[in-house]
Amino acid sequence: MQPFPPRRVLLSPNRQELRTVEPMKPMKPMEPMKPMEPMKGMEPWWPKDLGQPATSGAQNGMKYAFFPDKHRLLIDRDGQVSTYDSGDHRIGGVSQADGSGQSLTFSSQNGDVDLGTLKKLG
Repeated sequence: MQPFPPRRVLLSPNRQELRTVEPMKPMKPMEPMKPMEPMKGMEPWWPKDLGQPATSGAQNGMKYAFFPDKHRLLIDRDGQVSTYDSGDHRIGGVSQADGSGQSLTFSSQNGDVDLGTLKKLG
C-alpha cells in the first residue's frame, strides 16, 4: 500500500502520467544566527606617538591627519608620508583645487591655508 494516493502529473501540454507525488514536508525551524565578529578597525597610518588626530580624512589617493597638540599635519600621498608644522592653524578640512591632489588647501580658524605655506619637516 502506498502512503500517498497517485496523482495525475502534467509532464507536457500533450502528455499526462500517473505518478505518486508526495506533499511537501514541513520546513525545519531556523537555527539561531551566530553573532557577528566585530569588525577590525583600520590601523593608523601615522606614528603612534602623535596620538589620535583631531581630524583626518582621505580622497583621491591622499590621506591627511591633523594633530593640534603637536602642531603637526601629516599627508600621505600614495604611501609617501610627509610631515608639516601647522603653526597656530587648527585644521578642520581639506579641498583639492584641481582634483588631482597637487594643490591642497586646508580650512582653519584663520581661513584657508595652502599646503605650500606650511613648513615641511619631513
